[in-house]
Parts: sequence; structure tokens; C-alpha cells
Amino acid sequence: MAQDPKILVLATLSGGYAGADSVGQGHFDYAPNVYVLPVVCPAMFAEDFYLRTFQKGIDAILVMYSGTDCPYKGGAERTAEIINHVYPMMKEQGLDPRRLRLTAICTVCVRPFLNEINQMNDLLRDIGPVHAELASVGNP
Repeated sequence: MAQDPKILVLATLSGGYAGADSVGQGHFDYAPNVYVLPVVCPAMFAEDFYLRTFQKGIDAILVMYSGTDCPYKGGAERTAEIINHVYPMMKEQGLDPRRLRLTAICTVCVRPFLNEINQMNDLLRDIGPVHAELASVGNP
């Protein structure tokens, strides 16, 4: 890839963001192409948010949430439901569904946080930039 891929992390305050903070407190490094967006609950993002994000040039999205430890009733279930609806929509648009991953990250999950970032970067090296997939099916 000519340019580093862009990875957006939707990190819940009760899980993924706290895990990212633990990475920082431990002075661990991760790739500079990662953009961490703290969110209350990823269930607040509709299916089309993910598709529009890819169309705007984000190569991968990691949804790092607290799983069943979500402090919002039904938040974990609704998040999983939304993500599961996005996968077939991605396929219809010619996008590799592996570009979107839902993962449970706890407040002290330093290694799992880093592993998710590294695995996604490895995948993106293999499958290439999102704009190539979008262009192959005639999307903007």
C-alpha cells in the first residue's frame, strides 16, 4: 500500500476506551494509523454509518465494546445485531466484511487491544485499501 490504511476504533467508555487508556498508561506503542473514537455505546450508530465511513476512506472499523458487561440494558445485543446486519450490506457493495470487527475489550485488556490493532493491520496489508474495493464495483 502506498499510504498507511486508516483504522477507526469505536471504543466504548466502559470497555475499549479504557483498554486503549491502559495501553497508553503502560507506554505501549501501536500503529499511528489508528484513530480511537470514544463512544458511550456503539448501538447508537446505525448500519449506514459503517458504509458511509468506508466510502469516506476508512479502511477498517474495530468496534471495541465491553460485551455483556455493557452498562446499558440491551446495548451489547443491539450492537451485535447492527453489526450482523452490516456484513451482508458490505458484501452487496463489494466490501470485504473482515474490514469490520466487533470485539469485547475490557478495561485492562492491553494485549487483546494491541492484538486487534495488529491483526487488522495485517489483514489490510493483504486485502488492500478500501477505495480499490469500492472502485471495483463502481461505487464513489
